[in-house]
Amino acid sequence: MRVMRVSVSVAVLAATASVLVGGAALEPAVALEPAAALAPAAASVPDAASVPSIVKSDYIRDGEYWLDQYGIRSAWSTTRGKGITIAVIDTGVDGSVADLAGAVRGGKDFSGQGSPDGQTPVGTGTDADHGTMVASLAAGRGTAGGAGVIGSAPEATIMPISIGFGTATKNSDEQVAEAVTYAVDHGARVINMSLTRNTLAWPESWDKAFLYAMKHNVVVVAAAGNRGSGTTEVGAPATMPGVLTVAGVDRNKHASLDASSQGITIGVSGPSEQLLGAIPGNQYVAWEGTSGATPIVSGVVALVMASHPKMDAANVINRIVKTASPAGEKGVDPIYGYGLLNASAAVRATVATVKANPMGDLAAWIHLNRRAPATRPPSPPPSSTSTPSPAKAGAAPQNPIGTLYPTATELRNVAIPLAVLLAFAIALGAMVVAAVRHFRSIRERD
Repeated sequence: MRVMRVSVSVAVLAATASVLVGGAALEPAVALEPAAALAPAAASVPDAASVPSIVKSDYIRDGEYWLDQYGIRSAWSTTRGKGITIAVIDTGVDGSVADLAGAVRGGKDFSGQGSPDGQTPVGTGTDADHGTMVASLAAGRGTAGGAGVIGSAPEATIMPISIGFGTATKNSDEQVAEAVTYAVDHGARVINMSLTRNTLAWPESWDKAFLYAMKHNVVVVAAAGNRGSGTTEVGAPATMPGVLTVAGVDRNKHASLDASSQGITIGVSGPSEQLLGAIPGNQYVAWEGTSGATPIVSGVVALVMASHPKMDAANVINRIVKTASPAGEKGVDPIYGYGLLNASAAVRATVATVKANPMGDLAAWIHLNRRAPATRPPSPPPSSTSTPSPAKAGAAPQNPIGTLYPTATELRNVAIPLAVLLAFAIALGAMVVAAVRHFRSIRERD
């Protein structure tokens, strides 16, 4: 089964200038298994010297419109996510990028292609940049002078976990299952999954791994997928009960036609268009897709955890969805979920506690859907001869004649006593009849 990356329409920004300088759009929603090359930006990037002077010195930071529109900057007055680790299961995260300096620690490679710590991006060409872009939106720390990309939780830690596709030494489904388990065992509180199988179903190996995460109060945040790349329905892991699924909206907070799929498992919507992220080589990209909306939400999940350190995963997710700003149909909408992300409210609002994850119960789903079908004991193979089963100790011997005639035991215990009783009854009846006749005759003589 192909697991796909669920972004992107991407444009590369000039590495030496902190301004958006354009760039050719890259192929959207590139499949990671097998990996497909992204279109290069190359000649469409003008020289930095040609950028008009009226452009602000840090277009990148100013271009992060979602920081204010979704209450993220406001939430920072309470917390910036310190002490929370976000595992990014993706193509690996380049920890040498200036915007991620000090944010990337630990990690592991499950592809057999990257470095042991998961910090060497794997994949073909700019396809390998995906994990670094995702990480920058979750926990980017910016660069000197207030420049560069800053994530939703700029003091959270990124755990890079690289997985590979196509030429990887292990099936991608198994890589994901092992990556989730590793993240839990090594202290991740949030797992970001900007990828999809592009199917509603998922392999049984994911049952155990994701349930393990949920039982350890780890919040799994998954991208809904992109309609523009052919994912018209939400695909796993976004279809899994208990997972916080993220849909995408445009800059006007309307459902993104090309950058977001629809489905009843959507939890919350976040910005997925005109996004900016950092990539290896200290470059920046403009991109679209729920691959970008997902780490923005993952960062906010980290903010909630940091501000409510004793809260379990179910209530962390509940705060995210119950404080979302209304959008779409009343209640849970298949396009917007519970509504639009509201980081400030998620961190500060008074929200009643719950006992169950509002996104569903994976354990209950497994119990109902993974049970082995009821089977009858196999019938013995047909044979022209049969061997009688040996009689149990103390049991009456089988009647070799058949069931139409009584066995000796049946004669001794049932038939003979019954015959004696019947004979006695007949004799008694005869005596009664004789006595009646005798008395009648006496009356007649008198």
